[in-house]
Amino acid sequence: MPTFILSLNWTEQGIRTVKDAPKRSAAARKLAKKLSIDIKQIYVTSGASDLLVIVESPSGDNVAKFALATSALGNVRTSTARAWTEAEFQQILSELP
Repeated sequence: MPTFILSLNWTEQGIRTVKDAPKRSAAARKLAKKLSIDIKQIYVTSGASDLLVIVESPSGDNVAKFALATSALGNVRTSTARAWTEAEFQQILSELP
């Protein structure tokens, strides 16, 4: 199943209401389930991103819908990257012309 990594950063609104983060996380999990996305892990991080969300989904379109809907709430801004495991990368390399 394709893996995606979403990097999230708090907006001014999101950090101002950070105590509501557990409720927002629960709502995000509910939305993900509705879109056939499996949230594998949510990390609070230091550095360039405030949060990292690791998800699996058969459809990148659904991940885009999830990211857009989540960002539209105004608490975070998202950036999404498709991720390949080392084994998947080796398979890609073996198929190069």
